[in-house]
Amino acid sequence: MILLFIISAINIANVSGVIGPVSAEYIVSAIEKAESESADCLIIKLDTPGGLDESMREIIKKMLNAKIPIIVYVHPSGGRCASAGVFITYAAHIAAMTPGTNIGAAHPVAMGGKMDEEMKAKVTNDAATYIKSIAEKRGRNKEWAEEAVRKSVSVTEKEALKLDIIDIIADNITELIEKLDGKEVEIDGEKTIIHTKDKEQKEITWTTRQNILEKLSNPNIAYILLMLGIYGLIAEFSHPGAIFPGVFGAVSLVLAFFSFQILPVNYAGLI
Repeated sequence: MILLFIISAINIANVSGVIGPVSAEYIVSAIEKAESESADCLIIKLDTPGGLDESMREIIKKMLNAKIPIIVYVHPSGGRCASAGVFITYAAHIAAMTPGTNIGAAHPVAMGGKMDEEMKAKVTNDAATYIKSIAEKRGRNKEWAEEAVRKSVSVTEKEALKLDIIDIIADNITELIEKLDGKEVEIDGEKTIIHTKDKEQKEITWTTRQNILEKLSNPNIAYILLMLGIYGLIAEFSHPGAIFPGVFGAVSLVLAFFSFQILPVNYAGLI
């Protein structure tokens, strides 16, 4: 049975930078918002060097169980979709890229040090199996996906289209929406036809809280906070009872630990 998907609005989310707890929260909330508003279509404009495995899996889990068509669009020109971004793109119902972008280099790496050979093999095998399972579900090129994980291969948008990694090449969001019209996807085992012609576009903005937390995730800011935290505590221990240096140092350390992704948002807030 084929359902006719009449889209009342096309929701658009924008993700640029490292995939972490904040961007995962934003994407998950964007999907939930699109579903609750019966928008029936969400385009995620993506430009990322990669990110955390846990955050990536949280996003993919939501995408694979979404009740609406999810389109990942690697954009703008000059952007890239690497590492965790490859997994996220593969999980989309429809994957698209703009000219002048690339996708690939999804080999897992460890934060804060090297892995021994046995652990490296375990992590690589797990990542390769994971992306192959996503590729099979979405009908994408699983051989290339495995190579992207094991050999860090990367391709241009034209090569990606030829290799069945993506479905569409579009110069801009307007062209993408035109090419999406009439596309067929599968949701909950049922074929769904997307109609995007003359539909309203709705941007899903980042909240003030998400913007602040995303800025704190910058590695440069993380190291500054770490130094401020250490010196604040040193000042407190040197002058017991001063209070302010100790409080300032403790808060800076908590924010630094969040920035380094050691603490998730909820625990950082609790502390």
